[in-house]
Amino acid sequence: MTVLPDDGLSLAAEFPDATHEQWQRLVEGVLRKSGKDASGEAAEDALSTKLEDGLITRPLYTTPETPADTGFPGFAPFVRGGTPAGGSASGWDVRQRHLGTDPARVNEAVLADLENGVTSLWLSLGQGGLPVEALSKALDGVYLDLAPLALDAGAEFAAAGRALLALYAERGVAPEDARAVLGADPLGHEARTGRPADTGTDSDPDPDSGLEAAVALAREAAAHWPGVRALSVDALPYHEAGGSAAQELGLSLATGVAYLRALTDAGLGIEAALGQLEFRYAATADQFLTIAKLRAARLLWARVAEACGAPAAGAQRQHAVTSPVMMTRRDPWVNMLRTTVACMAAGVGGADAVTVLPFDHELGLPDAFSRRIARNTSSVLLEESHLARVIDPAGGSYYVERLTSELADAAWEFFQTVERAGGLPAALRSGLVAERLAATWAERSAKLAKRREPITGVSEFPLLAEQLPEREAAPAAPSGGLPRVRRDEAYEALRARSDRHLEATGARPRIFLAALGTAAAHTARATFAANLFQAGGIQPVHDPVSVDAATAAAAYTASGADGTAVLCSSDALYEEQAEAVAAALRSAGATTVFLAGRPGTAAGAVDEYVFAGCDAVAVLSNVLDRMGVAQ
Repeated sequence: MTVLPDDGLSLAAEFPDATHEQWQRLVEGVLRKSGKDASGEAAEDALSTKLEDGLITRPLYTTPETPADTGFPGFAPFVRGGTPAGGSASGWDVRQRHLGTDPARVNEAVLADLENGVTSLWLSLGQGGLPVEALSKALDGVYLDLAPLALDAGAEFAAAGRALLALYAERGVAPEDARAVLGADPLGHEARTGRPADTGTDSDPDPDSGLEAAVALAREAAAHWPGVRALSVDALPYHEAGGSAAQELGLSLATGVAYLRALTDAGLGIEAALGQLEFRYAATADQFLTIAKLRAARLLWARVAEACGAPAAGAQRQHAVTSPVMMTRRDPWVNMLRTTVACMAAGVGGADAVTVLPFDHELGLPDAFSRRIARNTSSVLLEESHLARVIDPAGGSYYVERLTSELADAAWEFFQTVERAGGLPAALRSGLVAERLAATWAERSAKLAKRREPITGVSEFPLLAEQLPEREAAPAAPSGGLPRVRRDEAYEALRARSDRHLEATGARPRIFLAALGTAAAHTARATFAANLFQAGGIQPVHDPVSVDAATAAAAYTASGADGTAVLCSSDALYEEQAEAVAAALRSAGATTVFLAGRPGTAAGAVDEYVFAGCDAVAVLSNVLDRMGVAQ
C-alpha cells in the first residue's frame, strides 16, 4: 500500500507550468492550417468574439495579475449577493406576472399559481390592466400576509399603491407582515409613453408631479410599512427599445440616482431611501452576459451607495424577468428553452425574484398550460437541479469576474454620459436616450439580418407547416415613447407576407432547389438554402433529389416555383454544370437564378448568390417582391 506524503499528492507535479505564450503558439499552428496567418496577440484576437458595448470575449482566461475584490455575500460591494446567504434559504422568489382586465379570471389564475409553486405575484393595473378598484376582487382568497405582491400600474401607481395599502389594513395584515413593491416608476412610465406621469391637468401639466407622488408614497411606506418598497427602477423599457446590457445598467443607475435625489430632498434618510427601491432587469438566453449583468448591477449600486455615505445599505434588490425581446411568435415552444436558460442565468447571477414569461407571451394572454410551464421552470431549477444550494456559483470564474468588471465599467461610463446631459429626465426629453438605444439596435438588427445572431425556429430551422396556438389578445401595452423591439420582427414581417399570400392563393410562394450531383455534393448547400428561404416564408421544392441540364427545365416546371430557382452543389460541379443548368431553368420560365455559394462562383451564369453572412432579410424581401407577394 502506497502511503501519500503529508502534503498530499500533486497530480501535475511532474509537468512544467504551461505559459500563455506557449498556448498562443499552438493557436498560431491551428490558424495556419485553416489558412489564417496570425501570431501572438493577433492569433488570440482571431478567436475572440466581439460583444456589444465594446466588450470582447477572449478564448482563454487565466489568473488575473490583480484579482478583483468581490467581497463576501451580503457585504459591500455585494457582487456575490445582497445577503450573507446569497439569497433566501429556498432560492429566489418565483414571481408570476398577471395581465388581463377581468378580475375574476385574474383571481382564478392567481390562486392556481400560488397553490402550485409561485411565491409572489406581479399584477398589472390601470390602463391595459386590472381596474385599480378591482384589486380586492382579484386578490380574493389570497393570504396577503404570506404572498408578496408587485404592482405595475403605470401613471396610476399612486392610486394602485394606496389601494393595496388600504387592502392590507382592511384585511388585518400587520404592517410588519406586508411584503410588496408598489411599482411607482414615473421615469419608466415616461420612457414607455413619452409623457411624464403627471398629476396635473391637460391644460396645466406638471412633469414633476409624478415624481412628487412617488416620493409621497415612499415616505408613507417607509414610515408605516417596513416590508413595502414604493419604487421600481424598471430597466425593461430600455432593454425592449434595443439597448445593450451596459445601457440597461447605466440607465437603471440614472433612474435610481434620480429617485434617491428626490427622496432625500424630501427628507428621507439615505438608508431609508435606498430601502425604497427595487430594480428590474431583463434576463436573456445569453447566460454569461446575464450572470455578469446582475453581478455588475449590484457592484454599481454599491458604488452609488458608498458615494452617498451608506455603503452598508447598498445591497440592490433585484427582480429579473426573462427577456421579452428574445421571445418569438413563430415556433413559440422554443421559447421554453430560451426562458429556461435565462431563468438559470438569473438564479446563478443572484436575482432575488425571477419572473419567467410564458412561452406564448408574444401570441397573447397565456393559458393555464403556459403559466404552469413558466412557474415549473423555476421549480425544476430550484428543486431538482438544486441551483440555489451554492452561493454565487459563477464567482471565481476568471471569465465571469472579468466580464462583470468590464461590463460595470462600460455601464458606469454610459451612466456618466446621462448625468452630464442633466440626468435621466433631461436625457429622455432631449432624445439622447432614444438616439443611443436606436443606434445599438441598428447594429444588432444588421447581425440578425445576416443571421450572425441566429434565432432558432425563425431565421434558422423554421417550420412553415406549424400550427400556432390561438390565444386571446393581450391588452395593448403603453406606447408613445421608446419603441418595443423584438429579435424576430424583420422575419415576422416576411412570414406575415407569406401567410397572407397563402390565404389569398392557397399556396405559399415557392422556390425550386436545383441540386446538382450526388447527395454528398449538394446536401450541405441545399439544406442551407432551404433554411434560408423558409425563414422568409418561401417554400423550397427539392424534387427530384438531383437535376442536370437535361432534366432541370421539366423539374422546375413541375415544382410550381414562382420564377425563382437556386443552384445547390459543390464548387467543382458548379464549374462543370452551373451555366447549362441555369440556362435550362431560364428556358422553363425562371427569371432569377441564385447560386448557393461564394459570390463570383460561376460568374455570368447566375443572377445572385446566397451565402453564410449574406443579408438574409434583404434577399428574402427582394425575392418576395419579385414573386409578386404583397407587402
